[in-house]
Amino acid sequence: MAGERIKLVVKPRETSGTRDARRLRRDGFVPGVLYGSGHPRPFFVEERDLRRALTGGHGLHAILDVVLDGQSKEHHAVLKEYQLDPVRSSLVHVDLHEVRLDRPIQAQIAIDVVGESESPGVSKGGVVQIALRELNVEALPMEMPDRVAVDVSLLDLGDIVRVSDIAQPENATILDDPDATVATVAVPRVLAVEEVVEEVEGEEAVEAPEELAAAEEPNTSAEQAPEES
Repeated sequence: MAGERIKLVVKPRETSGTRDARRLRRDGFVPGVLYGSGHPRPFFVEERDLRRALTGGHGLHAILDVVLDGQSKEHHAVLKEYQLDPVRSSLVHVDLHEVRLDRPIQAQIAIDVVGESESPGVSKGGVVQIALRELNVEALPMEMPDRVAVDVSLLDLGDIVRVSDIAQPENATILDDPDATVATVAVPRVLAVEEVVEEVEGEEAVEAPEELAAAEEPNTSAEQAPEES
């Protein structure tokens, strides 16, 4: 559960623009915006502090108690969006969304597929295919689950796990289509071709005697010539 609250002290950002953002990143800061009640609040924060807040036990679902430098009021917030440098993988921008702890929020949580090695379908040569990697969930901020486990250890070839098969997380509601496929054990193409070949060969073996009998039967369709008297 995302019951972890982390204090994050940020500094108000008075200026904006690409040049200002580059300067902040060069000095080890990450520019961001806090959205919520009232107008958006631009800020910047040390990257190491932000990474520490977002890599704790509850990761991206932690509740951040954001404090603007020089103020005492805490703004409860969750991560809304972040951007990474494509080369260095450093944080280059972050958007936070202010929330009320007594009102539900919606978030995407990860799906952990477990039990692949025990699956009967996998032991027969099947492959577990993941169709859905995240679930849309609604819950109070402090009760939002971090992730949900999906067990595929009992799946045979062709079996499917749908959203409706997942138990509702405690104090949370799954919002996705109940009929949506989460995971399935697919039949490998080679195995499928072998089954078709075996089926065809079996049919030919059954039809062969009938064809042979038809070939040996005399042709009685032609009229016999009348005998001369």
